[in-house]
Amino acid sequence: MNGTQNMTGTTPTIELRGLCKSFGAVHALTDVDFRAFPGEVMALVGDNGAGKSTLIKCIAGIHAHDGGTFFFDGQQVTIHSPKDASGLGIEIVYQDLALCDNLDIVQNMYLGRELVDGMRRLDEATMEKRTGETLSGLAVTTIRSIRQNVASLSGGQRQSVAVAKAVMWNSKLVVLDEPTAALGVAQTRQVLDLVRRLADQGLAVVLISHNLNDVFEVADRITVLRLGKTIVELTAAETTQQKVVEAITSGAPKAALAEVSA
Repeated sequence: MNGTQNMTGTTPTIELRGLCKSFGAVHALTDVDFRAFPGEVMALVGDNGAGKSTLIKCIAGIHAHDGGTFFFDGQQVTIHSPKDASGLGIEIVYQDLALCDNLDIVQNMYLGRELVDGMRRLDEATMEKRTGETLSGLAVTTIRSIRQNVASLSGGQRQSVAVAKAVMWNSKLVVLDEPTAALGVAQTRQVLDLVRRLADQGLAVVLISHNLNDVFEVADRITVLRLGKTIVELTAAETTQQKVVEAITSGAPKAALAEVSA
């Protein structure tokens, strides 16, 4: 069984149908439908407690879902662990970034995946080359040296390194959890430009954000969660912040997922 397609015939990179997750008597997710296509930014929005974090942890393989079906590249899959998710090409950039301040950029990019040569020595030259190529490919130009410690980087630079680390490993889906939180205006602009470039390179990007200005700046479509349920999927260019706020706060009839970006 294949996943659905959009109007151009593209199969979603990820599609969740009727996903459910409970923790004892608490129903964190109930019949959630969600999808993201290659080459687009899908924003996932909702108030605190809407189920965004639980949904992302199901996608990441941290939580096993209790019901529903999970499609990736049109094929039904089962994800038991973060390793399974990573193997499919799913990378999550969490809000805390999971970077080591005492290590430099190259060491962070290859942490746990270090390259070695035939003598079992670290292949520093290859790791430096690939790190530089990845940052250059994402048009990250504000970093002085790939050998500077992460502790010396600004918030926007750290976010750029975390994103570059995620896309280095042949990823197809990148999930960004509040990437502009606590950033200044210039750094926010830098990160939003980077988010857009990821989609322009053909990746499916999921952006989780409370900042609707940021969402409307870069998102192609928007999925609203409320109380663990999908409320609506909207095309960003055809809706308004007011309508999104109304869906977040008061809910709306669940839309059949037929509205997609052109």
